[in-house]
Amino acid sequence: MIERREFIALFGGPAAAWPLAVQAQERPIVGFLSIAAADSFAHLVAGFRRGLDEAGFFDGRNVTIEYRWAEGQYGQLPSLAADLVRRQVAVIVTSGGDNPALAAKAATSTIPIVFNVGDDPVKIGLVASLAHPGGNATGVNIFTIELVEKRLGLLLDVVPAAGSIALLTNPNFAPAAANAREAQLAAHRLGRDIVVLKASTPTEIDAAFDEMQQARPGALLVGSDPIFNSRREQIVELAARHAIPAIYEWREFPQAGGLMSYGTNLVEAYRLQGSYAGRILKGAKPAELPVVQLSKFGLIINLKTANAVGLAIPPAVLAIADEVIE
Repeated sequence: MIERREFIALFGGPAAAWPLAVQAQERPIVGFLSIAAADSFAHLVAGFRRGLDEAGFFDGRNVTIEYRWAEGQYGQLPSLAADLVRRQVAVIVTSGGDNPALAAKAATSTIPIVFNVGDDPVKIGLVASLAHPGGNATGVNIFTIELVEKRLGLLLDVVPAAGSIALLTNPNFAPAAANAREAQLAAHRLGRDIVVLKASTPTEIDAAFDEMQQARPGALLVGSDPIFNSRREQIVELAARHAIPAIYEWREFPQAGGLMSYGTNLVEAYRLQGSYAGRILKGAKPAELPVVQLSKFGLIINLKTANAVGLAIPPAVLAIADEVIE
């Protein structure tokens, strides 16, 4: 359990050429830029801080972390990134996919950036190559779009009679359009139709489920979006209320009562970001730190949820699950 003063410490509130910025600061500042809200990402920040700790940097002792939370407002990211640049932070760690990383990259070409993104960082212009980033940015590729067809296949293994699949997507999230295209192509290959529902706010999420009830799809694929992750309790509750089998990207969803998820481990991604930030504080150059590609994917199934909606998980699917919540 996080003590009150630890919680406060966790969420407290143009740079010179690298590494002179760090050398000039008695206690270097690490900027943390996120699209989400502090309360929903506390466990991920804990992973990030663990990586910093392992590198020998402890918030309030020999490093200061400055948090900037956009709280779902994508339009706030450029000004928040610019604010961190004005603070002359030693490194910017971005949280919540492509948008914060691109905002930081647009704000500075000198301050090191450590990102986590689900899209190909070469394709979206963050790095020159995965092995040799070549600029002021490096980080972790957590994979999102590449796993859409796998998630859809797993969902149909569980709900084979589903003739159509609903896809919940946030149009404000940079990879959303590619995510939807990949889902539509994958559904076509599997002989299914996709019903695309768009939402970017809590109210719009409610409305999307109302629309879903009218469309009557057989199952739900929740698209990649950090806002959906921050609203996971709402989405899980709505899926239960509408009795629709759903698959999600992150393990946090079945842990909150969702049916199943397939993807990488976000906590580990944030730990690696903390580790890279620590290496940069020690003098490493982001241009020479290869982008880490998470290679372990986990299938998490919540049997309690399956039983609640009268859904029998096939033994073949249970046999390949990495974790079963009972």
